[in-house]
Amino acid sequence: MTAAPAAGSVSGTVSAVPRKHRLWSAVMATLLVVVFIVVAVLLKESTSGPVSFRTADQVAMGGLGLALGAGFLVLGRSRLDADAEGVTVRNIVVTRRVPWSAVSSVRFDEHSPWASLLLRNGDELALLALQAADKERAVAAVRGVRALLADAHAREPQEPVQQLLYPWE
Repeated sequence: MTAAPAAGSVSGTVSAVPRKHRLWSAVMATLLVVVFIVVAVLLKESTSGPVSFRTADQVAMGGLGLALGAGFLVLGRSRLDADAEGVTVRNIVVTRRVPWSAVSSVRFDEHSPWASLLLRNGDELALLALQAADKERAVAAVRGVRALLADAHAREPQEPVQQLLYPWE
């Protein structure tokens, strides 16, 4: 994660990943793969009783463990990259590029698990890369994103406000 840009700067960038979430995803994926491989190795080939286990069943258990482990790793791939033009948000599967002109504010409430972008069309986009569990790292990233948003909004041309008190004049 890089630092927030100075006020008036338009060249700053902010990158963030959920550090603790990635760590826990990797630990759980590893644990899951190890458990399934141990079960596959200990699953003896037998034909006694109503159930019969063969080598193909052992290989399938190992493969299932690898597939489930990969699924856990996908949960930790969230990322945020913001620059002067907009923000790129990669949540679990989908990656979206949002220009600053479509963003009205960056929200990170006190009891929220992650930050979010409030868009001008009324939608809200979760920023899973900015997790409350990352504490000061997440707060610094939110400050950086807010500074980039403020810079972008300051550069937007302002539409003149019409006085509509007496529109027929």
